[in-house]
Amino acid sequence: MTNEYGYWRIGTTAAPSVSTIGGMSAVSWINDSVARRITDLAELYRDLHAHPELSFAEHRTAAIAARRAKALGYEVTEGIGGTGVVARLVNGAGPLVLLRADMDALPVLERTGLPYASMAADPDSGEPVMHACGHDMHVVCLLGTLDALASARERWSGTVLAVFQPGEEVGRGARAMVEDGLFERFGKPEVVLAQHVLPIPVGTVATRPGAILSANDSLRITLHGRGGHSSRPEATIDPIVMAAAVVLRLQTIVSRELGAAEQAVITIGTLHAGTKENIIAEQAELGVSVRTYSLELHDRVLAAVRRIVHAEADASGADRPPTIESLMRLPVTVNDPVALDKTRTALRNALGSEQVLEMPAFSASEDVGILAEAAGAPLSFWFFGGEDPAKVAAAQQNGTVDQDIPMNHSPNFAPLAEPTIGHGVTAFTAAALAWLDTGRTSGDMP
Repeated sequence: MTNEYGYWRIGTTAAPSVSTIGGMSAVSWINDSVARRITDLAELYRDLHAHPELSFAEHRTAAIAARRAKALGYEVTEGIGGTGVVARLVNGAGPLVLLRADMDALPVLERTGLPYASMAADPDSGEPVMHACGHDMHVVCLLGTLDALASARERWSGTVLAVFQPGEEVGRGARAMVEDGLFERFGKPEVVLAQHVLPIPVGTVATRPGAILSANDSLRITLHGRGGHSSRPEATIDPIVMAAAVVLRLQTIVSRELGAAEQAVITIGTLHAGTKENIIAEQAELGVSVRTYSLELHDRVLAAVRRIVHAEADASGADRPPTIESLMRLPVTVNDPVALDKTRTALRNALGSEQVLEMPAFSASEDVGILAEAAGAPLSFWFFGGEDPAKVAAAQQNGTVDQDIPMNHSPNFAPLAEPTIGHGVTAFTAAALAWLDTGRTSGDMP
């Protein structure tokens, strides 16, 4: 179901098969619940989008999530792992199901032109801030799901554990909540459920069993030279020339050291050196992102990075060896096949089987897997669409997806408020009900 650009084509929505909960089809009940809440949720989405906050500074967002969850009857605890919020609703005997949404934004200057576009700046650094990855959408969809579940407690039993997580963009939020006693204080879940908006056609979801997202290692590499006057380069060791050689040589790891079936991505995202054109700098600093899908490949690629960096420093005659620092390490995000099969059945029933698409492994990274690993629970993670299907189809037809469909982290990334919110709440609610006790046999899905 993929084209050459990696996007998933929208299909014709099939009539969903339905089961009943309390005498009303689950699909009809979910759709009715979403319809009654959509105006309020869309207003909340626009508010959160206009007021983004960076990682571990999500004070306003967390307060809104906490206040709304409390008003719905959830037991709420704030300040978990910094700015994290946990909302728990115990509704009789049954499984504990964890629903997770991340809250943080990115240091990006928004260029969407939306009437509710962010004008925010970080109060400490002054840098612009934007919800360029859709975490505002995730918060709204989780709150809509909590509302739907709380309003129909007679239809299910068990415990809903909603986690509003900080710091996903810096890869530390999930671990911070775990280290702050998340599971010791609130219990270990039977499953961890999470979703992420992507600019695929609205109304679709996409997922896969096994590895769905890559591991990510963020490195800071400092090359040490010997500074001096630009008129006498022979008396210096130029770290900019050294850095240029490193940048080019790192590209050969994927192209010359990995087999055709092996997947890895190496990106040099930053390169900083020098202060003036007639001064040869003392050092150059590179920011490098390495993405892999297995521990063996991870170790092999990082060893190659270290080998090349040290070799180029030696070739330049550097007086000091380079410094390689690990800034962030995220594991591969792995969907448990059995758990995903159960979750995916619920998504097909709620959205239509043709709208639940199989996707290839995606070289973005997430920290939600840390929650599942720490809890010893299976993970079900999926993407849901936030882009106009006609726009995606036209871009696919014209071969202009990269130009016409802004990707997450772009200053032009802007999911449609509607109907994205409605589909996101529907998907999350249906998935939650698949795991909560609804009084049916285990083979029946909402």
